[in-house]
Amino acid sequence: MNSEQDKVAARVTMPAGRSTFLRRTVVVPALVACGCGGETETPVPPGYVEPPSFTQLDSSGRQTALRFTDVTAEAGIDFTHVTGAFGEKWMPETMGSGGGFLDYDADGWPDIFLVNGAEWSGHQTGAAATARLYRNLRDGRFADVTRVAGLDISLYGMGAAFADYDGDGDTDVYLTAVGDNVLMRNDGGVFRDVTDAMRVTGNGERAGSPRAWSTGAAWVDVDRDGWVDLFVCNYVQWTPETDLFTTLDGVNKSYATPQQYQGESCRLYRNERGRAFVDVTEPAGVLNHEGKSLGVAVGDFNGDLWPDLVVANDVQPNFLYLNNGDGTFVDVAPRAGVGFDEFGRARAGMGVDVADVMGDGNLSIAIGNFSREPVSLYTQIGEELFQDRAGAARLTRSTLLPLTFGVLFADLDLDGAQDLLLANGHIEPDINTVQQDITFAQPPQVFVNDGQGRFHDVGPTVSEIFTQPLVARGIATADYDRDNDLDVLLTTNGAEPVLLRNDLPVEANWIGVHAKGNAPNRQAIGAVVTVFAGDLTQRRMVRTGSSYLSQSMVQPLVFGMGKHTQVDSLTVEWPVSGRRDVIGPLEVRMRYVVAEDAAGQVTQETP
Repeated sequence: MNSEQDKVAARVTMPAGRSTFLRRTVVVPALVACGCGGETETPVPPGYVEPPSFTQLDSSGRQTALRFTDVTAEAGIDFTHVTGAFGEKWMPETMGSGGGFLDYDADGWPDIFLVNGAEWSGHQTGAAATARLYRNLRDGRFADVTRVAGLDISLYGMGAAFADYDGDGDTDVYLTAVGDNVLMRNDGGVFRDVTDAMRVTGNGERAGSPRAWSTGAAWVDVDRDGWVDLFVCNYVQWTPETDLFTTLDGVNKSYATPQQYQGESCRLYRNERGRAFVDVTEPAGVLNHEGKSLGVAVGDFNGDLWPDLVVANDVQPNFLYLNNGDGTFVDVAPRAGVGFDEFGRARAGMGVDVADVMGDGNLSIAIGNFSREPVSLYTQIGEELFQDRAGAARLTRSTLLPLTFGVLFADLDLDGAQDLLLANGHIEPDINTVQQDITFAQPPQVFVNDGQGRFHDVGPTVSEIFTQPLVARGIATADYDRDNDLDVLLTTNGAEPVLLRNDLPVEANWIGVHAKGNAPNRQAIGAVVTVFAGDLTQRRMVRTGSSYLSQSMVQPLVFGMGKHTQVDSLTVEWPVSGRRDVIGPLEVRMRYVVAEDAAGQVTQETP
């Protein structure tokens, strides 16, 4: 969470009664030293008014038709995240939680799932807190179906990942937690706990291994056999019994940072045809107890259709696991330039996402970092070589002070370029008493991409929510109202989530693609869809993970087409067979279904 150059003096008392002082100095790197000396920001003009119709960004990034409306209350989302805090400032209380979108009842409308914490043993004050599942009523409202769906389970939850692991056509739910994780199998809209039978608690394999504190997770078919496997991030070895006393002011306790705790390795579980999972962490080459991992994103960095993994670590070097195609991975982060910042220091990575922000086929990895550490934007300049171009992308100055957890790319204005959403909020409620320019609650941010890989902070012009301080954590997107633009869900720590409806004008051009794979991978996880229209090329992988403790809707993929009124061609590369279907030309403003067993034929999706 924190970095050595960013901390003030802290006192740490060991459980056995020993104490030590860690003396730290606040350092704010100069923008020139960050490689962004030529960075300039273009402010939104005062009194800017929404244009009457869809408007492309000009070269200064001053115009956008993007608008969001906070519809949380009218949508019926009545949820407050429980931290369990009772005055002792136990470390997990400030880290959660996530949520996201899934279609649990397979009706084609995105539903909402929210992860909850819990009250600590011996400090319960009322009924047990549970996660919440909200069914989409198709009229802009949601209904709480948690109990009838069998998801009214209580655990100290952190994050969630959704996929059909058993190939039966239903989306299952995996919950990460402080302690044992939980796998809930979906049987026709009713969920059943199958964690013990599937052996996916997130803990180490050896007898007597401590219960892990798991965070981000992703379903990914690492061996391309059609059965989605499970990658789980683990953070640090913390328990109430090993909790340490840390302080910012030398008197009062503060929330601890991960330097004081031993890391815990991520786990990789291979799916054995939906009947069981096998822990292959060590033989797969991803066993590493130094990680302190919080976020994971899936990408294909060398175009071989084998899914690779990027893991954001907190005050430890990030991981970039390239898939060897034989069930093993190799971490190339140090030599690829994504393990450290430009000064060779490990940052405090939280959330992570991957996208082609330039539209040139090269992927960028965005990672949210601690206060006084700007967002990282590691951009591919070679197959296994990256450079942090946050400064050139105009992200450094705007993201220097916030503490960024959730990070998510999405084409919010449907112009064909990936925009960037950030969920911000500090870990320490009293941070402002020792750092007057840093606050606990911080506004989220939204940056529009001008098509050249430069980002412009337009938050204050698109919604009041981007001016309001929140203690935000996760971000997820989905077209929940099926009006063909992406809506946004923000989760918060100890407070209410925020559901933002995207109110783009109808003039925007887009195309929706729903790739339907053969059983067991009906969700086509790992498939790569590429859309060609004139000089615009967009390549996306069907994937889970990304953000922070949260997941966006997997399908359909929504491609913004900007000024283009026709798709020249569309290709789908299927992960198991490796077959490449070519389809087109296609009309815009339509949703299409591409089925793996249809030999390249496409149908329009039924409303």
